Amino acid sequence: MRISKRTLGLGTETAFEVLAEVNRLMREGKDIISFCIGQPDFDTPKYIKNAAINAINEGKTGYTDSAGIMPAREAVAKYLSRTRRVEVKPEHVVIANGAKPFIAYAIACTTDYGIGDEVIYPNPGFPIYESQIIANGAVPVPLQLSEKKKFSFEIGELKSRISNRTKLLILNTPHNPTGGILEEEDLKEIAELAKRHDFWVYSDEIYCQIMHDGEFKSIASLPGMYERTIISDGASKSYAMTGWRAGYAANAALAPHFARWVTNTESCANHITQYALKEALDGPQEETRKMAESFKERRDLVVKLLNEIEGVSCLSPGGAFYVFPNVTRAVERLGIKDSEELRKLLLENGVAVLADVH
Repeated sequence: MRISKRTLGLGTETAFEVLAEVNRLMREGKDIISFCIGQPDFDTPKYIKNAAINAINEGKTGYTDSAGIMPAREAVAKYLSRTRRVEVKPEHVVIANGAKPFIAYAIACTTDYGIGDEVIYPNPGFPIYESQIIANGAVPVPLQLSEKKKFSFEIGELKSRISNRTKLLILNTPHNPTGGILEEEDLKEIAELAKRHDFWVYSDEIYCQIMHDGEFKSIASLPGMYERTIISDGASKSYAMTGWRAGYAANAALAPHFARWVTNTESCANHITQYALKEALDGPQEETRKMAESFKERRDLVVKLLNEIEGVSCLSPGGAFYVFPNVTRAVERLGIKDSEELRKLLLENGVAVLADVH
């Protein structure tokens, strides 16, 4: 039977493919040190788990409104209002099974299929951005990040990619996979471009609580930007809840449309997880702060050790829990083709990493 070109062209996340390979090797008894998947190695804080257990015991196991339960939406609105310094109302918030679905929903809500609408996205970047742009019939316009600019981009580069077909700009700060940060002055220039050219901004802020240098700043907090910014965040990274699937997005105009997309795809976010999400945001934050402190200590050590390896150079990331070393000279010295061959060589020697391909 025929499989559609749209499906066959769907991208993937190399991280999950490598993770499956690592798990297979471990089942075979191999000793693998794994750096291949973007998730904390901490346990979910106990107070969050207890909230989920209580929800189960109280029978909170049925469908919910597609936008999410009101207590969770209220908790998100309160959290975003405090941390982004904008007034976010509960009705602006939609909960989903992780933040990832909102990538597709945002593209679907801001572009029309197959007519040449363009979406600008960071490159390198989270591979699902490009995959979902193509799957939704829009035109992907990669925006190259510069190692010289600490894995940000030149505003001139962004200007050169904006056209009368630009409908959406995807930002991710702190950035996956480089840990790069967009500085406030850059955000201000981006905001002016968004208003001048009238395009939406999808601000992926999933790593906002894992800042090593300085304080997090959301583009939504700038004058005139909350209205045109889709704030996307979740509990996966900051609260060690990757498998719980707890994500949310906020935008006053798009929230009702996001809810309809949830109805059409997920029905609703996991009922039990929504109570865990509420408790994560409302409860004590000490464990989250300790995780962030630990990630910073690890960053300092890993960057130091990588820079001691012949042929490797590594910038110190400003946030998230990734490093993006430059291995160009190491690849040349070893006489291998590219970073993917280096990845395979490292795995053969018991270390799992990701190459800069997807």
